[in-house]
Amino acid sequence: MNSNQEWKARKDAATPRGVGVMCNFYAERAENSEIWDIEGNRYIDFASGIAVLNTGHRHPKIVAAIKKQLDSFTHTAYQIVPYSIYVDLAEKINKLTPGNHAKKTAFFTTGAEAVENAIKIARSATKRPGVVAFSGAFHGRTSMGMALTGKVDPYKLGFGPFPGGVYHAPFPNEVHGMSVDDALKCLNILFKTDIEPASVAAIIIEPIQGEGGFCVTPKPFMQALRTICDQHGILLIADEIQTGFARTGKLFAMEHYGVIPDLMTIAKSLAGGMPLSGVCGRAEIMDAPNPGGLGGTYAGNALAVASALAVLEVIEEEKLCERANVLGQRLTKQLNDTMQQDKNVANRVAEVRGFGSMIAIEFKHPDTGVPDPDFTKKVQAHALSKGLLLLTCGVYGNVIRFLFPLTIPDALMTEALAILDESLRVK
Repeated sequence: MNSNQEWKARKDAATPRGVGVMCNFYAERAENSEIWDIEGNRYIDFASGIAVLNTGHRHPKIVAAIKKQLDSFTHTAYQIVPYSIYVDLAEKINKLTPGNHAKKTAFFTTGAEAVENAIKIARSATKRPGVVAFSGAFHGRTSMGMALTGKVDPYKLGFGPFPGGVYHAPFPNEVHGMSVDDALKCLNILFKTDIEPASVAAIIIEPIQGEGGFCVTPKPFMQALRTICDQHGILLIADEIQTGFARTGKLFAMEHYGVIPDLMTIAKSLAGGMPLSGVCGRAEIMDAPNPGGLGGTYAGNALAVASALAVLEVIEEEKLCERANVLGQRLTKQLNDTMQQDKNVANRVAEVRGFGSMIAIEFKHPDTGVPDPDFTKKVQAHALSKGLLLLTCGVYGNVIRFLFPLTIPDALMTEALAILDESLRVK
């Protein structure tokens, strides 16, 4: 049995429908920015395993690092028998993340785990229960992750009740009528009507929302949050799980703001396809939990840590932050050119936005101006039929986000942009 249709039938019989799967084909191999399925069809990967492969599929340096570690050991549980590469990676993350203050880093396995532990650390350090998140946010599929997430469908449907102490404020989004001033007023109302600032442990925010639609946090809003947190003794948590490791043209998106968070969550492209996440923050805050309060059986797995060390070398050696800016400019120019050439496309576009290579295009109905998820799906489906993988996102499902590996060759990028141009003109 080696057909996509046969494997889909087996998948439907053996696995639950709650694990949503976008594609009906099955991967056989991948290299850099391309995937081949079991029937030999080739696809250009503009999804990167949901922002996990900034360094591409199977980068030789990363593969070599994993193989080398595999020859030594695969697992000891760091909390039982520690290993030096964990400490080495922590030192590097402490140095590379924004701010010159003393920092410490703990490693986990998934992004949701990183978020959970950041909340635990914040509550332990402040002795406060409350956490403020934002509409449109995505912070994971665990119970606390869902509580923090500001998007109901599909992440929260039927899974409540959620952990208490979590409050949501509107995210500033001019396209949808929420200005920075409006969002700050709403946050102040939240403090007046739902929870006093003195009971809030942390405010958690994505510098650029992921599932929420690649909505960029306005710089004045981020700066205002820092001021509010300092005024009330609240910790500012930057969720850099999707934005980190060169995606936005900086190693971390918070570098665009001149704002230093107290805690930062990292994952996805940290380890080039291996499961690894982390929380990095001010040393005195990170030291708040008692020994044993943080960790996990697979937390900081040796193979994943070895991969992450190689990822950092690749980002530096291949200048992927600079590469992200170059590729993002090419993409943005292509989108603008298509809109200039085709008024039908231009009338459907609400906004093109993002930093570096974290770019998105949002669609609206040309007559009513309301979000248009149907057209978004048409664009995605047409691109897939031509061999280009695109991901949708946004509270209304009307946004396409672009997550190509930053190592994509120029010729392949040209091929992909031609498919994208055709797909945007679909009727």
